[in-house]
Amino acid sequence: MNVQHKPNDLGAFWMPFSANRQFKAAPRLFVGAERMHYITNDGRRVLDGTSGLWCVNAGHCRPKIVEAISKQAATLDFAGTFQMGHTRVFEAANRLVNLAPKGFNHVFFTNSGSESVETALKMSIAYHRAKGNGTKVRLIGRERGYHGVNFGGTAVGGIANNRKMFGALVAGVDHLRHTHDLTKNAFTKGEPEHGVELADDLERLVALHDASTIAAVIVEPVACSTGVLIPPKGYLKRLEAICRKHDILLIADEVITAFGRLGTPFGSDYFGISPDIITTAKGITNGTIPMGAVFVKDHLHDAFMNGPEWMIDFFHGYTYSGHPMACAATIGTLDTYEEEGLLTRAAELAPYWQERVHALKGLPHVIDIRNIGLIGAVEFAPDPAQPGKRAYDRFVKCFEKNLLVRQTGDIIALSPPLIVSKDEIDFLFDTFTEVLKTAA
Repeated sequence: MNVQHKPNDLGAFWMPFSANRQFKAAPRLFVGAERMHYITNDGRRVLDGTSGLWCVNAGHCRPKIVEAISKQAATLDFAGTFQMGHTRVFEAANRLVNLAPKGFNHVFFTNSGSESVETALKMSIAYHRAKGNGTKVRLIGRERGYHGVNFGGTAVGGIANNRKMFGALVAGVDHLRHTHDLTKNAFTKGEPEHGVELADDLERLVALHDASTIAAVIVEPVACSTGVLIPPKGYLKRLEAICRKHDILLIADEVITAFGRLGTPFGSDYFGISPDIITTAKGITNGTIPMGAVFVKDHLHDAFMNGPEWMIDFFHGYTYSGHPMACAATIGTLDTYEEEGLLTRAAELAPYWQERVHALKGLPHVIDIRNIGLIGAVEFAPDPAQPGKRAYDRFVKCFEKNLLVRQTGDIIALSPPLIVSKDEIDFLFDTFTEVLKTAA
């Protein structure tokens, strides 16, 4: 028989993406949340400078979302979507495609960003096979990209620490160069001026592998999880043009940039691109219930609709695809976004946000500042003896001063809920400035 643990013991839960031993020696625990703040177990109100994990776009515990979930739990708790359906899933799907960029008339539901990516990668290979191009099986990611933690997403991802523990994972994967160039673009406000030619790296991979073997390219419009790497002006449009030239599907991984983070409903809207597939999650339910959605254009969807009508057309799905509770959360979230204008509010706040984040220039160890929409990042000169510790120490000190920020390597990322006020932006940056001035 196992040792009996008390409910408040910390040992049983193996925490994800965490320094477990350090955390459990000095835990940071939340017991509640409201709008812009978390509430700690010792009663402090901590400003959420990270939208949870890039997902709580409308702020915490919003009434319409809470009500939608509560009513759904009492009405229809679960119904599968394998050969069956329920009204909420069709309502949610229609609401979403009406919001999506032009041409995206179909949505496939998942339960997370990782599952959305895995679904999109499988769709890409299956699409080419359905079109009679069965040799197009290779997948192209990008250095420093993050596409979740499943086998395919980790393989096309390009963050070393996410990959080195697990080996090759999936065969037939290659990577584009990343776009981060501190020598030319440090302290850029918005999209960098230099680096559009980096999109041509796809031509190098086409020459190496031949276009007849490449199914899809997957990139984040803004690579946020690796430290907010913003694409150079024209880069994404150039990458799209090369994909079109070689009949390669372009997947925009918008798990973070969808649902208003850049001041437009989708990141693809912001950059003026039209990919073939868009992956989403996070903000789709405001983080309340796990949910993801893969948006596809007609040509991709219709390629699977040619067999006998009684046959399954795409052998893929999840028990909880289109879960009634998640669909209710999605509908409540979309209602909140619409009523409060949150999908475009970041565009209104962006100039003030940019001014405040770039005022950090010149503070100790700061070697770059980046911003776009309601996203910011501050990069620190690494301590060669302790890589990542400089940003980690600042993350901890911010928490002690009632501010939650996100640390990745030697970078601090900032992305508050879209309901943030200018006074709350001031608190965020005044507190962060104090920490940067006093931290070692």
